[in-house]
Amino acid sequence: MKKILRIGPGTLVAAAFIGPGTVTVCTMAGVTFGYTLLWAMVLSILICIVLQEMAARLGVVTQKGLSEVITSQISNRVVRRFLIVIILSAIFIGNAAYEAGNISGGALGLSTILGATQIHVGGMSVNYVPLCIGLIAFFLLYIGSYKVLERSLIVLVLIMSITFVIAAITTQPDFSMVIKGFVPDFSADKLLTIVGLIGTTVVPYNLFLHASIVSERWKSADDLPSARKDSIIAIALGGLISIAIIISGAAVQYVEVTNAADLARSLEPVFGSMAKYVLSIGLFAAGITSAITAPLAAGYVVKECLGWTSGLKSMSFRAVWMFILFLGVLFSSLGINPLEVIQFAQIANGLLLPIIAGFLLWVMNQPKLLGKYTNSKAQNIVGFFVLLVMLFLGVKGIWKVIVNL
Repeated sequence: MKKILRIGPGTLVAAAFIGPGTVTVCTMAGVTFGYTLLWAMVLSILICIVLQEMAARLGVVTQKGLSEVITSQISNRVVRRFLIVIILSAIFIGNAAYEAGNISGGALGLSTILGATQIHVGGMSVNYVPLCIGLIAFFLLYIGSYKVLERSLIVLVLIMSITFVIAAITTQPDFSMVIKGFVPDFSADKLLTIVGLIGTTVVPYNLFLHASIVSERWKSADDLPSARKDSIIAIALGGLISIAIIISGAAVQYVEVTNAADLARSLEPVFGSMAKYVLSIGLFAAGITSAITAPLAAGYVVKECLGWTSGLKSMSFRAVWMFILFLGVLFSSLGINPLEVIQFAQIANGLLLPIIAGFLLWVMNQPKLLGKYTNSKAQNIVGFFVLLVMLFLGVKGIWKVIVNL
């Protein structure tokens, strides 16, 4: 039983996409559209499972990361260097923005419980909670032990699962309406939110992270069944958390809610003071998990793109994640509100994801690289269907933005 229930690298994927950005987007989906976008969350999870299985299979079979494989398959030196610059730029800019939002979100959850957390230094007002969160993330990353990171994130993901599911049950949802929410609805007014839900669940840097970390647990293609089971269980658990957040948000009516902390406060008069604490703890856990995985992913991508052979404890690897973590703590401590940046990043992810997914599908059909473990016809059909769905939603989302300008 212990072996059956054991989950590993997939937990880092779930921990990465269940961050404050996800909590915010899912909360707003519930507040704005009720239960009607639950189907979009299920679609997002299915897309995530399909793509992350490919990334995990690539990592287990080749024992290499996605960025290393992509660049090794490009023979033209100019194109390869250009691609490396694009990947590194996207990871540094994107993960730095995410990190600010991750730490700010975790601090927001804790501040909801603690109250005022500002201290005045000279003429500046500084929030000390982001520094505390940064120190926790720094400590876990600096240890440089994959097992410590994995076990810490498993605990935090379980905390999120319990807190958000309790919050959803507390709202006493109308189950007939919940069931209707799983019926697809592509109404124009919901399209950007659908793109946002996909973008916040299927995070491009997760594809790089997953392909890199599976080699820490599994060393041969014989372990593929275990890797698949791990991915499905962990991602499904993350999906359950997202669904619970949408259901919680749907219980709020006629109240201005812009983030999960507002959701916690708005539920308090109806469901008691515990609602505030439960949701705030969940938001804090979401911030911590993503504050760890975003710098870690950046470290792996830079390591692979530049051909470093050093591991988690090397100074070069540590310098990358320290830089991302420092930016996140700095922006969050100075009170720079990253909410709009994070929401933009979620939509941008939904639009950029087809490009990354296209690269992944191309790589997964290279017999010289994967041998008999290339995509089957069925996997390619599903993969290209997923790619078409993301292209459709991305184009429609861009068109809607242009029309509204």
